[in-house]
Amino acid sequence: MKTEKIKDRAEYNEVMKRIEKTLQKATHNGGFEKLPAKEKETLKKLSLMAEQYEDSIPLMPIKAPKTLTEMIRFKMFEMNLKQKQLAKVLEISEARISELLAGKRKLNIELAKKLHSKLNIDAHFILEVA
Repeated sequence: MKTEKIKDRAEYNEVMKRIEKTLQKATHNGGFEKLPAKEKETLKKLSLMAEQYEDSIPLMPIKAPKTLTEMIRFKMFEMNLKQKQLAKVLEISEARISELLAGKRKLNIELAKKLHSKLNIDAHFILEVA
């Protein structure tokens, strides 16, 4: 490993692959105790580096969506979709999704089914808040 500190996600992924490979080797050989001392030390070092990187990532508490608009926006964030892409996923016009998100259009049963099937929004939630 080139550095003592992980700088980005790509380096983190590389470290995690090395950890996983070492853990698989340990499992195959009958446990952590069967690893050579050098590999044990490397695994420890890599694990600490990964832990430091994970601890450095700021986490923000995510409040549970309470309205359909909040839930749709949450799913957009989760799926990394823009409104235009969401409209394609839901097979509706961009204007319609815009109106729905702005509260200018009410939900119909056809769109409710698509929200459930394509965005995995709980049907009970849709019925409760619509």
